[in-house]
Amino acid sequence: MYTRSEDRRVRARAAVPPRAPQQRSPLPDMVYRELVGMLFSMTLPVVALGIVVTGVGVLLVWQWHDPAVTVLTAGAAIVTAARLFTLLGYRRAGPATMDIRTIRTWERRYAIGNYAFAVLLGLLNVRMLMFHHPIVHMIMVSLIFVFGAGVVSRIAIRPVICVTSLLLAVVPTAVALGQHAFTHSNSPLHAELFAVEALLVAVTTILSLQSVSHLYRSMVQHLTAKHDLSLLARSDALTGLPNRLLLRERFQAAAAIVAQGGGRGGARLALHCLDLDGFKAVNDVHGHPAGDAVLREVARRLTAAVRAGDTVARLGGDEFVVVQAGLDHASEAELLARRIIKQLSQPYAIDGKSITICASIGIALAPDMGLDLEHLIGCADRALYQAKQAGKGQLRFGGAAEPAALRDVAA
Repeated sequence: MYTRSEDRRVRARAAVPPRAPQQRSPLPDMVYRELVGMLFSMTLPVVALGIVVTGVGVLLVWQWHDPAVTVLTAGAAIVTAARLFTLLGYRRAGPATMDIRTIRTWERRYAIGNYAFAVLLGLLNVRMLMFHHPIVHMIMVSLIFVFGAGVVSRIAIRPVICVTSLLLAVVPTAVALGQHAFTHSNSPLHAELFAVEALLVAVTTILSLQSVSHLYRSMVQHLTAKHDLSLLARSDALTGLPNRLLLRERFQAAAAIVAQGGGRGGARLALHCLDLDGFKAVNDVHGHPAGDAVLREVARRLTAAVRAGDTVARLGGDEFVVVQAGLDHASEAELLARRIIKQLSQPYAIDGKSITICASIGIALAPDMGLDLEHLIGCADRALYQAKQAGKGQLRFGGAAEPAALRDVAA
């Protein structure tokens, strides 16, 4: 039984929109999904830097014919092409329909490409710093700074990938600069200036790592707030169920599958409109707080009665909608409606009192009766009206399917 204090706690929890389930991630799934999507939205910087590094490498190969530079330049070109293929492949794969495990796989592919390019750039710097050519040194170190700035600005949202990529490119470069400081040269301040340059690269990298932490926290906070507000706008404050806005979005996704399947096996859906019989008396006799508690328990029972791919929504008052997807036969809709009526007819223990209500249900089938949500709700509402006219705890199908279920299903 609920005590009054327990009821207040339950109501407070119900008023907060539930977060998406987490799967091996400290982030809500919707936030993680968007962060990974941002990685794959930045094609131009990836390709542009790859072309610049490859172009510089080609010029050096043409000038010096160095085998190591040839191999590293060819590697940079191949990795850039592979990264472009990965970026385009992610978009073609349809990220909106991917599960979290698949998204993690694509993120790993992105990370591998980034790591490979960082290693090649670092090794190219090591090789070029073996020669005494100030302009080439300046260009190669500039490429490291460009790479670092790009990595921090673009992928700080995935800090592990960002930091690892940065270190893979910068550490070899800083070490090579330090080693070059001890090579023989007739230039004044040769050792001192290269040591200072190595120090500058190291210090800049450390500052960049601090920026990564700040940018990541800021982006996560922003996206979390954004998705929480979005969920709040799509959820019923009392029960936490989807409201009409989220119902429409989920129905459109389910209807698209039905349209593709043409109503064949597994490609039909049923829209159940249900109304609680005797609920007005609960408010009149026991008060609105008890009525609110009943509605929350109805929402819990409805959610438990359907499958993971189905949608339960509250339209307002004691009106609920269930979208049942993936049907092979209309009889499956009747079976679900019977199960709902039976479960909702069980007594409710509210504030030490036993309250009994039941439900009437009207059902509209798609694509039999179209694929427009408002039209289907209208058809199901008319069938619900017929069910309530026939008595409590009954169901009716709308339209041509109606004669199949003209019978009492009260417990």
